[in-house]
Amino acid sequence: MRKLALFATAALALAACDENSDQKQSRAQEATKQQGVNSVGMPAITNFAEMRMMKQILEKRDQNRATYTYIVDQNGGYHLVCQSVGYGLPYATQYTNPQRITTGGHVISQADPNGLFSPGAAEGTWVMCLNEQTQQPDVVYVEPRVVVLP
Repeated sequence: MRKLALFATAALALAACDENSDQKQSRAQEATKQQGVNSVGMPAITNFAEMRMMKQILEKRDQNRATYTYIVDQNGGYHLVCQSVGYGLPYATQYTNPQRITTGGHVISQADPNGLFSPGAAEGTWVMCLNEQTQQPDVVYVEPRVVVLP
């Protein structure tokens, strides 16, 4: 263990020769974090209840359930937008990874398949509303906050 600690210290010292201030802070923060993990340890998670819950949520979202979409007014009141399919997608959801690593190791932005760069965050939601006449889903963009219920 002592040899590993000496090796890690030597490696960090060599890496520090050509560092900028962000890299130095990151290295120091990682060392502090490692000290905390060594001192405290990881939580004794045995039931994985939240992981099971997330699995259930993802599986339900994958079922294209019949839903109802409402906007929420400033007083907390619900106003029906449409009968919908699924739970809606936040506007900033991206189909592809928003970043990629170049051959030089730099992280750069990457466009979506449509050639546009989606924002990292946005207020709107894409909802698949059922057309009342055809009962086929149409894409609707909703800007206010929404609630989607099964």
